[in-house]
Amino acid sequence: MKWFRKITPYIAVSLISMIIGAILVVGCAGTAADKIKKPDTAGSPFQALQPPTAQASLSDARNTPIVRAAQSVGPAVVGITNKAFARDIFNRKVLIEQGTGSGVIFDSKGYIATNFHVVQNAQELAVSLADGRTLTGKVIGVDQATDLAVVKVDENDLPVATLGDSDSLMVGEPAIAIGNPLGLEFKGSVTTGVISALNRSLDIGERRFKLIQTDAAINPGNSGGALVNADGVVVGINSAKIALSGVEGIGFAIPINSARPILQSLIDKGRVIRAYLGVGALDQATAARYGYELNLEKGVYLARVAQSGPAYKAGMREGDVILKVAGAETNSVAELRAVLDSQQVGGQVEVVIKRNNQTQTINVLLEEMPGQ
Repeated sequence: MKWFRKITPYIAVSLISMIIGAILVVGCAGTAADKIKKPDTAGSPFQALQPPTAQASLSDARNTPIVRAAQSVGPAVVGITNKAFARDIFNRKVLIEQGTGSGVIFDSKGYIATNFHVVQNAQELAVSLADGRTLTGKVIGVDQATDLAVVKVDENDLPVATLGDSDSLMVGEPAIAIGNPLGLEFKGSVTTGVISALNRSLDIGERRFKLIQTDAAINPGNSGGALVNADGVVVGINSAKIALSGVEGIGFAIPINSARPILQSLIDKGRVIRAYLGVGALDQATAARYGYELNLEKGVYLARVAQSGPAYKAGMREGDVILKVAGAETNSVAELRAVLDSQQVGGQVEVVIKRNNQTQTINVLLEEMPGQ
């Protein structure tokens, strides 16, 4: 250990020198600092590199209607995760995620508008708020015919979106879609475009829908989210898009004026009350789907007439062809359903039919559709 004894004095001397040097530097710090001049960055490239001292206010160029609409409606748009029970490989009951969609809070008591297909077959719903909280949601009512549903969370004083007037929309005005495309990882996404068309008729199944067409990007997960105008009010509930190869920018939303009474009925009654005739009708397209060939120039063919229904009571029978209902031509099942959906339960309508190549008019007292 002789080498240790030889080197130790040198280490001690070095340490003492360092301590004395530090004391001298500290003692002279004030004087030295006073003599050092800070570089004058005014008018030099260094000025642009200085960090901002405070958050600057938005200029008019940045504070656009889209920014204001996103700030106004964004907090009221939620994520909805649909969960259901399944069996694992050990036959144990487990809760799995079926899908994720969006919703719009339209009442501070916790009522949320969304699509039926977002909550379909759900056994548990998780509602993710914009502020990061996750609440349990309950389905209040659904309407499969219009793809609308109402979900409620037990929370008060929630941010609420203002519902606007979709009848006042004009083709070409700005359209802003807010939702959760591809799941909660991209929650609160804002996409923009224009109102591409109004009252766009789409036949989905045996129903005809009047929808708003937009080129604002709508992707899986956006369903149930908000379509907003430049005034920051909700004008539609995003519902669908045409997802075909080579097709871009064709999305659809349910007009809020059409959705409003349905949402209210779902809150009040848990369902939507509709008038019906009590018939099973076929047009050329639906007949072909069931393997039949139907030769009709106009109207829909009655393949079935329920004896307890209003059509049978008014004198209509199987084999009749309905040409018009309430003055509207009915050349498809979708058109027949559309005109009936516009009628009130308990109202009387004129139905023009063809029987044995003879045209006649029958008055039918509409009743409530059973089993909804």
